[in-house]
Amino acid sequence: MRDTIRIIGIDPGLRRTGWGVIETLGNSLRFVASGTVTSDGDMDLASRLRQLHDGLADVVHSYQPHEAAVEQTFVNKDAVATLKLGQARGIAMLVPARAGLPVSEYAPNAVKKSVIGVGHGEKQQIHMMLKILMPKAEFKGNDAADALAIAICHAHNRGGDRMRKVLASA
Repeated sequence: MRDTIRIIGIDPGLRRTGWGVIETLGNSLRFVASGTVTSDGDMDLASRLRQLHDGLADVVHSYQPHEAAVEQTFVNKDAVATLKLGQARGIAMLVPARAGLPVSEYAPNAVKKSVIGVGHGEKQQIHMMLKILMPKAEFKGNDAADALAIAICHAHNRGGDRMRKVLASA
């Protein structure tokens, strides 16, 4: 007998961190909730990171996911912005880990390939496929949509991810 698995996808960002919660049973997907945690750009960095932490912790506490997936980020030309994004990403990984959840990471191209079938695509294609895969899905903005796509990517890859971890520890 298989159980329903609740997954939170997190799209890290210092200004806006998107989150999306889905449930998966076998090959079926069900939308649960989505949203965005924001930080106040007028505050110092430590306070902004605390805002992201507290907001994500509230989401994890409210929706009680079983697993988490976070999008990997890549270095860009602005080293300071990359460092700040890395710190926000650390919060995105820390919150579910502190809640006892296994946390998986996925590259942006893997997320797009999992949802729209190709590794390069437009935001509108992701939005359209989210509505096809989960007709009741509601999301405001790209950050929440991306987080749902990350959760779907994890739902599609979680068995293989778990097997890779077992093989790596052997």
